[in-house]
Amino acid sequence: MSELVQRPRRLRSTPAIRDLVAESRLDARMLVQPHFVVPGEGVSEPIASMPGIEHQSVDRLVATVERDLELGIRAVLLFGIPDDAEKTPDGRAAFAGDGEVPRAVAALKERFGEELAVMTDVCLCAYTDHGHCGLIRDGRIDNDATLPHLARMALAHARAGADVVAPSDMMDGRVAAIREALDAEGLVHVAIMSYSVKYASAYYGPFRDAAHSAPGFGDRRSYQMDPRNGREALLEAELDAAEGADILMVKPALAYLDVVRDLREAFPLPLAVYNVSGEFSMVKAAAARGWVEERQVVLENWHAFRRAGADIIITYHARQALAGGWL
Repeated sequence: MSELVQRPRRLRSTPAIRDLVAESRLDARMLVQPHFVVPGEGVSEPIASMPGIEHQSVDRLVATVERDLELGIRAVLLFGIPDDAEKTPDGRAAFAGDGEVPRAVAALKERFGEELAVMTDVCLCAYTDHGHCGLIRDGRIDNDATLPHLARMALAHARAGADVVAPSDMMDGRVAAIREALDAEGLVHVAIMSYSVKYASAYYGPFRDAAHSAPGFGDRRSYQMDPRNGREALLEAELDAAEGADILMVKPALAYLDVVRDLREAFPLPLAVYNVSGEFSMVKAAAARGWVEERQVVLENWHAFRRAGADIIITYHARQALAGGWL
């Protein structure tokens, strides 16, 4: 055996050597923790399908984020969950200045300032009485009529102090509409993280439970992407980049690593992945039954995202990982 020149096992021999030559590295600063903001005070209600994740009122959210900052989580993504009575066909509560998300943004920025990056989801689905991401005309989602509403929603978040607005609706042209509205108000410093490549995925089930946003009829396949398509992702990302997106995103992450790699090779913009609710809850369920070791599975997934080219990982596991010393 002495004739062997290459012995890859030499660089796997100890933990210190393995760490030294690791090709992908994870850092707490890559992680974004999502939050679900609800009306009221003193509210902190567990979400049954997402163990460890809660609906929280603004006051409880601020306390949670303060603890998370101590762990090293420096970015959040906020989703507003209004009362059912606020839901309307056009989702107008989404752009109310005193809504859950603007109030949460203002409270977080007042408390933490530049120490915390505050991102907000921009979509109408939780605010419409039909559960779709756009306005309905003659039984169809009216793309162009939806754009002004999305722009007003983004403006409400930006005026409250959001650092990044993140349109997730998948309407054509929404990045340009939002960028134009922000710039017209002098909010040129507010970045757009576009859900550029968002598939009509079966992995969203727990999120729809958490956000109370399941469609009241039909599905979202006329605007979210077909899971069978990869090349189309490049077109979607190209359009968003041209319209002014500052960060591109692929959602879900795990089943679309080929798409993440394609975007990484094609675009210089920062690239985010969303480690979605179904991916999170499946790991949780399997770990609870002793079928997998949770820490190892989560880190294996995250390294896959990183190898594929992700710069930012939006994940419900962020808090648990840092509290447990996983990184």
